[in-house]
Amino acid sequence: MTVDGQRRGSRSSPWQQAASGFVELPLLRRWAVGGATLAGFFGAVAGLVVGLFVHPPTAWFAVFELGIPAALAGGVIGLVGGLMVQAWFRIRRRPERRGQVS
Repeated sequence: MTVDGQRRGSRSSPWQQAASGFVELPLLRRWAVGGATLAGFFGAVAGLVVGLFVHPPTAWFAVFELGIPAALAGGVIGLVGGLMVQAWFRIRRRPERRGQVS
């Protein structure tokens, strides 16, 4: 321990910094970024596999040809999922007003 109470060598790694930044995002942005990241990664891997089977010298183009559209679609799907979760939280948080006339 040092004087200020932190351990020596306890600097956070880039992965920890990225994870903490992701957690601090607003709900909709977090879902959109998560969806785009996951779908883009799997689309890029699928593009690489397809590209290697079709024409190996240009396989890295297929990474972009499938990865970028997959990331865009994943971002839209993630945004829709985030909207549904946000609506669910708002519905559950709303006080019940049965029998009351406003």
